[in-house]
Amino acid sequence: MTTYRYTVAELRGQLRQLLLSGAAIALGVAFLIASVSGSGALVDSFSQTAAAEVGPGDIQVTGKAAAGGLDAAATERVRQTAGVAAVAPRLTGKGGVLAADGRPLDRTAAVSAVAEDPALRWQLLKDGRWPAGPGEVLLDTGTAHRLDAAVGAEVHLARADGTTATARLVGTLDERGAPSLAGVPIIGVPADAVAGYAAGAVTDRLDVRVAPGVSRTGTVEALRAALGADVQVHTHEASVNEATRQSSTLYGMVLIASLSFVLIALAVARMVVGNTFTVVLAQRTRQLALLRCVGADRQQLRRLIRRQGLLLGVGASAAGVLLGVALGAAGTAVVGGLDLGPVHLSLLPSPLTCLLAGLFGVLLTLLAVRGPAKAAAAVPPIAALGGTPASADGAARVRAAVWTTGLLVAGTALLVAGAVAPPPLSLLAVTVGAIANFFGVLRLSHRVLPAVVAVLGRPARKLGGTAGRLATQQLRLNPGRTGATGSALLLGVTVMVGAVTALDITSQSLVPVVSARQPGVFSAAATGGGALPAGALGALGAEHGLTVTPVRSATVDLDGRPTVVAAVDATRLNSSTDDVDRARALTEGAALSGLGDTGVRRVGGVELRLQPGRSSLPFTLQSGATLLVAPATLDRLAPGAPVTTAWISPAAGEDRPTARRALDHALADHPQVTVADTAAQADTLRSLLDRLKTISMALLSFSVAIAGLGVAATLMLSISERSREIGMLRAIGMSREQLRRMLTLEALLLSLAGALVGTGLGAAYGWAAARSITSTVGTVGTPPVLPVLAALGLTVLVGLAAAVLPARRVGRMSAVAAMRAS
Repeated sequence: MTTYRYTVAELRGQLRQLLLSGAAIALGVAFLIASVSGSGALVDSFSQTAAAEVGPGDIQVTGKAAAGGLDAAATERVRQTAGVAAVAPRLTGKGGVLAADGRPLDRTAAVSAVAEDPALRWQLLKDGRWPAGPGEVLLDTGTAHRLDAAVGAEVHLARADGTTATARLVGTLDERGAPSLAGVPIIGVPADAVAGYAAGAVTDRLDVRVAPGVSRTGTVEALRAALGADVQVHTHEASVNEATRQSSTLYGMVLIASLSFVLIALAVARMVVGNTFTVVLAQRTRQLALLRCVGADRQQLRRLIRRQGLLLGVGASAAGVLLGVALGAAGTAVVGGLDLGPVHLSLLPSPLTCLLAGLFGVLLTLLAVRGPAKAAAAVPPIAALGGTPASADGAARVRAAVWTTGLLVAGTALLVAGAVAPPPLSLLAVTVGAIANFFGVLRLSHRVLPAVVAVLGRPARKLGGTAGRLATQQLRLNPGRTGATGSALLLGVTVMVGAVTALDITSQSLVPVVSARQPGVFSAAATGGGALPAGALGALGAEHGLTVTPVRSATVDLDGRPTVVAAVDATRLNSSTDDVDRARALTEGAALSGLGDTGVRRVGGVELRLQPGRSSLPFTLQSGATLLVAPATLDRLAPGAPVTTAWISPAAGEDRPTARRALDHALADHPQVTVADTAAQADTLRSLLDRLKTISMALLSFSVAIAGLGVAATLMLSISERSREIGMLRAIGMSREQLRRMLTLEALLLSLAGALVGTGLGAAYGWAAARSITSTVGTVGTPPVLPVLAALGLTVLVGLAAAVLPARRVGRMSAVAAMRAS
């Protein structure tokens, strides 16, 4: 019991010195809780959105899309089944929304039937009311905003027969309730009006309401018996489970991605705690030696320090849990005030999450103090008399040098191998090589960082005068402490710059390739599908600044299912298009399959030889197509098959803007033709990678902030060590302002040293990672300037912030009190 009281008393005496280290652990634990809760909330939002599209029906009946959906006979059999109170066919087809100038919006619209029974309406009404007649429609809020159409306004729609109709907008739909139609304009009309607005309308689901008091399970069995094995019948609960089936896998992926950033922050926190305990125990060398003199053995000293680490870990982790819960409550309040459609989120962590995060924080602290405890236990009793502890023997130094050299050489070799080797093993080699190389550099931080400080100290000595000289000298005289403190910042900056560099170079390399590998620069298709008007095709061909490649297609019966077959003169396609060489090699009767089917098939009297290997080219050329054949083969399969899509590229010597103007001129009299720019796909990829860069920098900034606590803790401890020195400086005329400037320069030099080395390492690792990803398409680009400067700027701010408390403390010290300190 006496030992425990002594442990608590010692910890209380050092609490001020260990406070910032505890704050680092608390931040790490709070970050862990927030990441787990945020990941769960993000995936839960996907689940709720998917469940919203299931709708309120008691039972859902679905058919095979490849078979053309559910027919009217199936709907009638459902309606006649005992226990069924109401049935609503979920009828969808392709339509078109026209702008004020009569031209269609960018994409084909989805026409969706609004159920007559209010209890079976699955769409989410945002504003207005439900349509009651054929002249009334709903639009999704995004489309209504693009048209600048308010509820009650007239909108123009393309009809299935190619004419234009005017309808009244009676309400708007929340598109977030229909994730399967994301990015597509949605037109909601009564079920009996769908055929007038939609081409190719299909009933892909039946929503069923069960009569009161009737068993849902029994009704499901009755429907299965009535409809046969080709139709799936599920209760509402089973449909929701199916819709959210992938959530567990998605949760795992999101959680792993977020925890990777958390683990980096916690690794930095561990380094901060370990370094702080090392400094504190070094200051207590004589006290520890006296304990040895009065009979304490090494094991007892280890237990003493570990218990102090345990108490610190428990207290800091408890504070981190409270902070994480507070952040979750604040986040829930903020999210609750937002309009998230069908999603209702809570960011409050579960008790199990809090418990595990707290335990992890305690274990992390215990792991951090193992090294300092072992070193402290090795203090000999003679140190109590002012003797010098024995330094590491030559064999230990040789082993350390061998380990360091091995890590550096092996890591560099793997980095080089990964940069030149083909994927997929190249990325693994780069990852392992970067980790090994970084740990090698980390083992040399006590040599590397003081050397960088010496270089940075030259302008500091000139500009900062006496304060600059003293700051530089202090960091160089304590290389071990400088290396240990700066290594935390080194880790955070290296990972931040490496992630941003890899993503930026990957974006610069892949985005142009995505656009360059499209069959053409623009594509043109009739709104709602169907054949391109002959006049539009002729107008395009008459423009000398355009190269037009028509794609013909037809729907044939293949193995009992409707299949879209496309044909094109492949010699006119972009030579960089994926599988274009295979398309050019197609002979009559041969076909490329988008589904990976192989073998010989017969369509009517024509034999088709499906080539081995899956190809994305059929769908790329023609939406919905799964087979690509030579033009002569399509003539035999479907004589007179129309042109349904045209791929357009600038003619030789023309640029994209000029070609776009020529394209718009050619289609000025054909508003029913929709034009798509293939650059949109590249823009989507670029936008995704840009968001990943922003998220990575935001999450990794936590690591840099925690490392800043380590800098502040080291400076605070150094003030205690240098009290007499500070008193002497005050006595010989150094002002408080100069002392504060000295501490600030120490923090700034230490932060910049870690940031500069980390930037160099991160840029090299990031380039190697990007090279391993983009080696097959060619790696272009250099590390991004602005994000790297932002990382350096963040480091400078962290250094300045870390100096605030130490500078205030040293500014309040009087010369007499400082010189009296022991």
